[in-house]
Amino acid sequence: TPFHLAINVRDLAEARRFYCGLLGAKDGRSAPTWVDVSFFGHQLSLHIGPPLATARTGKVGEVLVPMPHFGVVLELSDWKRVAETLEAEGFAFILEPQVRFEGEPGEQWTMFFEDPSGNPIELKGFAQRDAIFAH
Repeated sequence: TPFHLAINVRDLAEARRFYCGLLGAKDGRSAPTWVDVSFFGHQLSLHIGPPLATARTGKVGEVLVPMPHFGVVLELSDWKRVAETLEAEGFAFILEPQVRFEGEPGEQWTMFFEDPSGNPIELKGFAQRDAIFAH
């Protein structure tokens, strides 16, 4: 079931270029102060306004990542495509694309970055969906 998330962005045109142009989201309904995009099949509503404050308090390995953050779990092939696109653009990552828990239950690929408004995003990739909740 798709989720719905509404976040604030500083500039709608810039947010559309980032989400639709760079990440491959699909443009949806819009008004002068907001736009809906299909973010990997989920409804992400981008509204003009001040983004939420975040702090790097979430420990991922040895890196502190911003909390709160949002993201999606992707098929590994889709995750790799996005990682390659961002790397080709010279994108600045909070946490570079990498594999975590290699060879263990829950093996996953992850990357952290921010949108142009500073909203932190984590994208995860799994080779097997049943490993998402493995322990």
